[in-house]
Amino acid sequence: MAYLIPNLRRCFCLNSSNNINVIQTAAYHANVIDHYENPRNVGSMDKKDKNVGTGLVGAPACGDVMKLQIKVDENGKIIDAKFKTFGCGSAIASSSLATEWVKGKTVDEALKLKNTDIAKELSLPPVKLHCSMLAEDAIKAALSDYRIKQQNPQKE
Repeated sequence: MAYLIPNLRRCFCLNSSNNINVIQTAAYHANVIDHYENPRNVGSMDKKDKNVGTGLVGAPACGDVMKLQIKVDENGKIIDAKFKTFGCGSAIASSSLATEWVKGKTVDEALKLKNTDIAKELSLPPVKLHCSMLAEDAIKAALSDYRIKQQNPQKE
């Protein structure tokens, strides 16, 4: 019986003799590998903070789940972003890149970020485009949550 050991650069096979053989080289772009091995802005913020917007999205077809949070200052500028993602390397890379790109933008500017831009930057293959779509959905969900909080401020 062979066991597959996934890796972003190669796929290994552990055979019945406990020998490891490289059986396939994956076609991940260097940008995906970089964001997967060195993810930026991993973590969480206080979702009860009125200046924090939280987006939680998932892709039932593949099981990826992405939480992306933004913190906005009094001028409407995103000053911080964090993510936690359960998923493949492309999903993690898309989340990491999304947090880098939203920081420093206004809420309106961040709304203009598109999954196609994320996919292009990471050179995602067609089979992984859903990861960049998930990142765009997470950004929009976080921005929507932030705007709802601004319209309905909670009493402290």
